[in-house]
Amino acid sequence: MTRARLRLGFCFAGLAFSAIAASDSTFGVEDMLDVRTVNIGALSDNGRWLAATSGSLRDRIGIDNHRFADPTYIAPNHQDLLVIDTQSGASRKVFADRRQVTALAWSPDGARLAMLALSGETYVPVIWDRASGQQIAVPLPAGKIAAENAELRWSGDGARLLINLRPAEWRAKAAERFRQETQGMVVFHSSKEPFLAWDDVRRMSLEKSLAAFEVKTGKWTELIANAKLGAYELTEDGAALTYQSDNTKKTDYDVIGGTDNELRTMPAAGGNSTVLLKSTKGLTLIWSRDGRRYAYSKDGVVMLGGIEGGEAKPVAGAKPPAPDKDKPEEPTDAEKEKRAKERFTAVRLSPKGDFLLASNKEGLWMVDTASHTRDLFIKMPEEDKLAPRYDAVGWNAEGSVLYLSYSSRIRWERGLARYDVRSKKVSELWKDNHIYSNFRVSKDGSTIVFTAAAGNRPSDLYAVTDEMKAARRLTTLNPQIEQKQLGNTELVTYLDADGKKLNGVLYYPADYQPGRKYPTIVLVYEQFFDDVFNSFNSLLTANGYAVLQPSVEFETGFPGESWLKGATAAVNKVIDMGVADPDRLGIQGTSYGGYATNLLITQTNRFKAAVNVSGKVDMISFYTDSPRLGVRNIHAPEKSQDRLGATLWQQPQKYLQHSAILYADRIKTPLLLINGEQDHNVPARQGMEMYYALRRLNKEVAWVLYPNGGHGMPTSTIEEVRDYSQRILDWYAAYLKKPSDAASAPTTAGQ
Repeated sequence: MTRARLRLGFCFAGLAFSAIAASDSTFGVEDMLDVRTVNIGALSDNGRWLAATSGSLRDRIGIDNHRFADPTYIAPNHQDLLVIDTQSGASRKVFADRRQVTALAWSPDGARLAMLALSGETYVPVIWDRASGQQIAVPLPAGKIAAENAELRWSGDGARLLINLRPAEWRAKAAERFRQETQGMVVFHSSKEPFLAWDDVRRMSLEKSLAAFEVKTGKWTELIANAKLGAYELTEDGAALTYQSDNTKKTDYDVIGGTDNELRTMPAAGGNSTVLLKSTKGLTLIWSRDGRRYAYSKDGVVMLGGIEGGEAKPVAGAKPPAPDKDKPEEPTDAEKEKRAKERFTAVRLSPKGDFLLASNKEGLWMVDTASHTRDLFIKMPEEDKLAPRYDAVGWNAEGSVLYLSYSSRIRWERGLARYDVRSKKVSELWKDNHIYSNFRVSKDGSTIVFTAAAGNRPSDLYAVTDEMKAARRLTTLNPQIEQKQLGNTELVTYLDADGKKLNGVLYYPADYQPGRKYPTIVLVYEQFFDDVFNSFNSLLTANGYAVLQPSVEFETGFPGESWLKGATAAVNKVIDMGVADPDRLGIQGTSYGGYATNLLITQTNRFKAAVNVSGKVDMISFYTDSPRLGVRNIHAPEKSQDRLGATLWQQPQKYLQHSAILYADRIKTPLLLINGEQDHNVPARQGMEMYYALRRLNKEVAWVLYPNGGHGMPTSTIEEVRDYSQRILDWYAAYLKKPSDAASAPTTAGQ
């Protein structure tokens, strides 16, 4: 790998990444409510104009969890809509106040920004003129509303705007369907129905049409009549339209929310459609920027097709040979390895589809789609967990250069690289210890925008030109954080009980003094590596706690054992470092992490306080619960996150072994359970089961139930957020703090 000659050190103009000096100002819950985050909405084709939204937790307060899975409900998320000049850094607000907007799309010339803006309970299409600053509400056809999940696309000449619409009566129909399931006098379900009831409710959101709005004349043309539609693509020249039409026959237990679509193409001006793929079930389609070629992977083979028709053709990979009845013996290890290397995944097509980025167990390959020749240009062996990772970011205009983000797996080192298709060279553009994410490359390849932050600091927006010499800071979203005392961070490396090298993230107390041992909270979930800013972590460290986020190497069928092997080894490491007080350890997790927390305290008594937020405790009652999520809670233990690897009837012992409720008699750690009554992911009765079990066993336990709360921290009201935060701090203070800690840590959620 070579370094580009332009790399002279990546200079952030106006950005200070130095550590914040200690102050007396403590990070509190009001700060947690006000920390602003940013999302990249749309970047103009020439890279000059960036539309971004910015909001805080306070702007998302007021969710109605009673309406979870209501197809007509839009949860609050009010934000500033900013348009930023990436060359000068000048910024302006599109609206004077915070609004709820989605589906941002620049016209090809960057003169107009289209969006959906919330008005009442529905979205309306709006076009904002950059020169005048005027907002123009797009008049919808009579009897139509904009679909809340609509995609907006401009035609190549900017004359038309494509948008998904629905009949106005759809809202009443969908609301009534939701009411029947939640408030009906009688609710009847039957196995004779092809879809689970809540799958059927969810699928109502697929109902929409596709229409084109002519900006100059105000004329509407319906391109696709109302049907169950998936994603669509418009060719760059505006001539053709490709879309997915739903053809799902019944609930799919193999994929959460699984669908089976037909892929069709038609003239963008309207007319008959033709079928390109009869079924996209299990496929992830990727498209060339010109909208004329698509690729997908199936059984390890990468297929390439085009909208001109004809069958998609293989360009990489090979199917394993069919079993030989005359030679039933197992393939040798060498044969298995060879077959594994021939399994490819399609990652990204070049702008015109002449090159394809693909991956296999060896790394990243560039495939010439005409000759099918391929080049392994980045080695990322699947078995090497410590090898750096590269992810595609985007192409330049000609498709001759591919940009890739870089992240080390052994140190905090991230950056950006480029691959030149012609020279087959990888060049490092920059690499340092800052956190980079959300890269977006302009269509002409002249500008890359992204978010960046120092460790344990909120992110801001930056832009860099194709010269890659210096990045321009575009936002300063959280100046108030400069006045707050935040802890330092450290990447912690340790060996789990099986000798596997793992990483965790240690957040030091804000007032850390070397040589002093601190009460330490272990926040468990799955994998942790980057020291990203986390408001709740900052609340804990401001109150005198060290926070450890350990990683775990999971083994299917034994997630509980995996947590014990990984999390406790990480704890041993920070004790050996002299940071954690072994007699004042707490453990906490939310959702899957809450599940882990409850399992861990049935296996070890090391922790003196535990907090389970929205975590399951009974795998059997949970298995077919949460009907509003469809098959999610069935799929999780069988095939995905819960990692049991079997159905309840195939291996009932796995479900029993991972039900903390059955081992409640072993728990000696004081446990705080927190649930939302309207949690339709992990129902509140999971916490209730554990609470009443521990009460029966005369164990120390408390249960907090928020009647309007949902999954995780309750956000129906600000008062809920404050109460939630203070209760957790009080719990840890009662069991982990010493009298001498009172002077150095406030043990309060703050103001």
